[in-house]
Amino acid sequence: MRPRRFAQVDVFAAEPQRGNPVAVVLDGGGLDDDAMQRFARWTNLSETTFVLEPTAPGADYRVRIFTPVLELPFAGHPTLGTCHAWLEAGGRAETDRIVQECGVGLVEVRRTPDGLAFAGPPLVRSGPVEEALVAELAHALGIDRGDVVDAQWVDNGPGWLAVLLGSAEQVLALCPAFVDRDVGVVGSCSPGAPEAIEVRAFFPKDGALVEDPVTGSLNASLAEWLLRTGRLDAPYVARQGTALGRAGRVHVSQDPDGTVWIAGATTTVVEGQAHL
Repeated sequence: MRPRRFAQVDVFAAEPQRGNPVAVVLDGGGLDDDAMQRFARWTNLSETTFVLEPTAPGADYRVRIFTPVLELPFAGHPTLGTCHAWLEAGGRAETDRIVQECGVGLVEVRRTPDGLAFAGPPLVRSGPVEEALVAELAHALGIDRGDVVDAQWVDNGPGWLAVLLGSAEQVLALCPAFVDRDVGVVGSCSPGAPEAIEVRAFFPKDGALVEDPVTGSLNASLAEWLLRTGRLDAPYVARQGTALGRAGRVHVSQDPDGTVWIAGATTTVVEGQAHL
């Protein structure tokens, strides 16, 4: 056990402590899987990351991302929070874009007026959700099957399934009992609102239902679906965390080649050393 540089970064909120925190161990070299998982369980945040030397050509750093119970190949707010901490600790990229190596491969990060932004990775599973599962999800969410406008697989690593409702108000009114998979729910905000959609993200943990405050990976995969089907036009802003008293704002843009970029504010709230 030795001291290692550590930061806790709030992501996707202009006001610190209103977004989603991620714990970042800035020199994770020499730690084995068990040590990383044990520390992630101890922090008890949705994700804890460990920065390592890159192994892929062109990468500026490598990151491993852990929830309290498992390792993820990719996650959005940990990507932005880790990049923020890496830059603050003196990290330097050879170009104006930072390249992160993680379980899904190389992910580009760039600076934008709305904060750091990552390029959404391609979906590993897409397409409509089978009807029996849609009905099951509607029941678990406490709504009628007819309230579901559409449901799609939008998995870019964590396993997301998306449910589209008719309005942001319907999304905010949800009081789900339990869902046994990672589910994102989205609905349109009122015309004229500064945000285009309201998003909520639910996942099971230790037999209970957890709501994630602000979710970069989900917003990236939702954007791929909603832009492709013409339900939204980029750029737009997504709102998330309202039901939890947070003020998450996710800025979505799209390049001419179709690449989706997910941006948000990042702020270091805690920094120092972690002994592990």
